[in-house]
Amino acid sequence: MHPLLIIIIVIVLFEFAVSSVLSWLNGKWMTHPIPEVLEGLYDEEKYQKQQAYMRANKRVGWIERCVGLVITLAVLIPGVLGWLDDLTVQWTHSLLLQLLIFFGIYATASAVISLPFSYYDTFVIEQKFGFNKTTKTTFWLDTLKSFLLTLVLGGLLLSVIFVLYDELRQSFWIWATLVCAAFIIFFSLFYSNLIVPLFNKQKPLEEGALRTAIEDAAREMGFSIKNIYVINGSKHSTKANAYFTGFGAKKRVVLYDTLIEQLTTEEIVAVLAHELGHNKHRDTIKTMIMSIVMVAVNLFVFSLLADNPELSHALGGTREHSFALSLVAFSLLFSPIDLILDPIINGVSRRCEYAADAFAKKYGHGEHLISGLKKLSANTLSNLTPHPAVVWMDYSHPTLAQRIEAIMRNS
Repeated sequence: MHPLLIIIIVIVLFEFAVSSVLSWLNGKWMTHPIPEVLEGLYDEEKYQKQQAYMRANKRVGWIERCVGLVITLAVLIPGVLGWLDDLTVQWTHSLLLQLLIFFGIYATASAVISLPFSYYDTFVIEQKFGFNKTTKTTFWLDTLKSFLLTLVLGGLLLSVIFVLYDELRQSFWIWATLVCAAFIIFFSLFYSNLIVPLFNKQKPLEEGALRTAIEDAAREMGFSIKNIYVINGSKHSTKANAYFTGFGAKKRVVLYDTLIEQLTTEEIVAVLAHELGHNKHRDTIKTMIMSIVMVAVNLFVFSLLADNPELSHALGGTREHSFALSLVAFSLLFSPIDLILDPIINGVSRRCEYAADAFAKKYGHGEHLISGLKKLSANTLSNLTPHPAVVWMDYSHPTLAQRIEAIMRNS
């Protein structure tokens, strides 16, 4: 067995072990006493329902991880990816087409493997606990659209990166970073206009008490908001959300119709005050810059290793060099870096959430933000007692108790 393949397998097993331990810790913490600030959020019947919901998700998550591990090892050890790479050579002499065929098959196989779990989650777990509103027709259409979108956009981006690599070799990472940055910025600006309509309908929030309250509150906080839209989230789920997208002239507030149904006007305004806090602190731009820097680092390191034939050989490649195999091998070898960076990135994100809560509190929306967050958590059967290690590692937001305590502490 190739030494690099052994390292890759060790990494795969280590990541499986880490995720399994975190899941086990979260399961052990399920019955931990509910924080004092959240007492009464669930009555006994709803608390038992929430515990059952967590156990169901935990069980399916464990099965999905095990299946993923078995399939990954079954592909890596016999050199299936190397065989697939050799197959593309027989089909076309174009290096670009070979790359696109390889990743097209790779993406299709990944989608097929994850599909049963997505279906079960939607039509068994979410259905059983009263969240699912998606019809099977909508599910299959959305799945197909998501898959085709991934193929088209992913294939386009991959093609540009490969052409840059083929022309520039080691210095390709500079131009590839600029292309990826343009990609990220473009979709930050136009995601709500171009992608969302493929899956949901959006319409401007009608004139009335809610719109007036939002515009008045925004004006008080120094914002002028005209693009306020309502999205038909109830088409898919009873779960509620709101988000702020774009910047400059493309700024848009999007409210789920389920959010409007579940919260009072004051609570909706408080939730949006939190989102405006993110905008005030330029968190969207900071996140975008962070993403671009991460892309640049990955591309730079890959540029140093891309021509090394050992990356291809580790996955069973027989050619002197395969860009596709090198990219897959690199992504597997570099993945442990995520275990180091994720807690750091999530820690920064949690601080941004605290700051956005403090912004809402500053303008007198703290009390309604607390009541709104409580309703949203109760309506989604969220876990009130996640294990601290899981929060540290995986949570981009503070826990509900931590957010409420921070808002009350700043009173």
